[in-house]
Amino acid sequence: MEFYISEDKGKLDVPKIHQEVTSTYWGGGRTIDQTLMTIDKCICFGVYADKDEQVGFARLLTDSLIFAYIMDVVIFDPYKGRGLGKMLVKHILERPDILTVKTVALKTKDAHSFYEAFGFKRVGNSEMWLAIDRAKYD
Repeated sequence: MEFYISEDKGKLDVPKIHQEVTSTYWGGGRTIDQTLMTIDKCICFGVYADKDEQVGFARLLTDSLIFAYIMDVVIFDPYKGRGLGKMLVKHILERPDILTVKTVALKTKDAHSFYEAFGFKRVGNSEMWLAIDRAKYD
C-alpha cells in the first residue's frame, strides 16, 4: 500500500478528523464548528492511502518567518505503527518556509521521544512544550 500527503483542504474527511481529534486528550470537547474553524485557519495536511482514503491529519499555523506551531498530529487506526506519523512530521518540517522559520513549536504530553528524533527540545521547565529554535540573539 502506498501513502501520500496532500495540503488540499477539499480532500479532507472532516467528520473523520473531528472524530479522531476529539478522541485525544488535547481535542476533547471541540465542537464540529470548532474543528471546521481550525481547518479554515491553518495549513492542513491529510495523509491518504491508495484510493484516497484519509488515514492521518495534522495542521500548521505559521507566519512563515518567525514562528510555526504544529497541531493535531494524528494517524487513524488501523494505520498507526506504519511510520506515517514520521512521514507526516518530516513532510511538514521540510516545507521551504518551515526550513527557515526561526522557531517551530508544539505541545505533547506523551510523545517527547518521537519529536526529539526530529530535533525538538523541551522548552524550559515545561512538561509539554517542545521546540526547534533556530533564532540567534546577541
